Amino acid sequence: MTLQQYDLKDLVDNVLEIDSFKSKMGADKDIVTVAFATKTKESADDLAEFIERGYTNVLDADATQGEQADGTYKVFVELERDDAVGEHIIELANGLENLTGMGDIKFRYYKDFRSKPLTLEELESTIPLEADLYGVDSDTLNDLSESMNNYTNFFNKSMVENVNMWNNMITIKKAWADPVAFTFVDFGTTQKTLDNINESFNPNDFSEIIFLTKYLGDYNITKYGNKLTFENQGYTLVLERIIL
Repeated sequence: MTLQQYDLKDLVDNVLEIDSFKSKMGADKDIVTVAFATKTKESADDLAEFIERGYTNVLDADATQGEQADGTYKVFVELERDDAVGEHIIELANGLENLTGMGDIKFRYYKDFRSKPLTLEELESTIPLEADLYGVDSDTLNDLSESMNNYTNFFNKSMVENVNMWNNMITIKKAWADPVAFTFVDFGTTQKTLDNINESFNPNDFSEIIFLTKYLGDYNITKYGNKLTFENQGYTLVLERIIL
């Protein structure tokens, strides 16, 4: 089927994930991966076919066969890591805008909690454009602040199957248990993040704290109003629970 304008309206997330997943076409230092999240298997298949047929710079485009833990389907696109990759991603985004009608497309680099506006300037200042630079930038993940600002790395004390982020919603799935979901609120050093919270300490939901501690592990979880704080190595993540 040939996709027409707005055929994928309300079916694709407006946040693309870049370099969050491993390449299957080659070494990660040589390949940039771009992941799209869709609401249905059919829309994922259609988007993958549209991209593979319509963009000569795409090395591969493939849709996941199964539903992800957060209820979405992924489309993985692979591009050569070079000086033009930012322009190629902008071309993909323009096609996505035509198919969905979305005007506010953003990107998240390497599973950061926060997304950025998808502009050529932001892409070129964020994505390592050469293989050698990818190695250098990846090493910065040894820096604690870079490592913790990552929705997979932050939950490194958790015995969970996977952590996914759809726009501002984080879904965490543990084996043999229903997933838990949250809305992202804030992240940063503990003192700075706590200073940003205006709500008062909530002593009434101790059972929820116990449940989340058993589910996720010991993150010194505290609740202020409806906001939950999770601490890890001097950094704090602020979330609000979504009851699925």
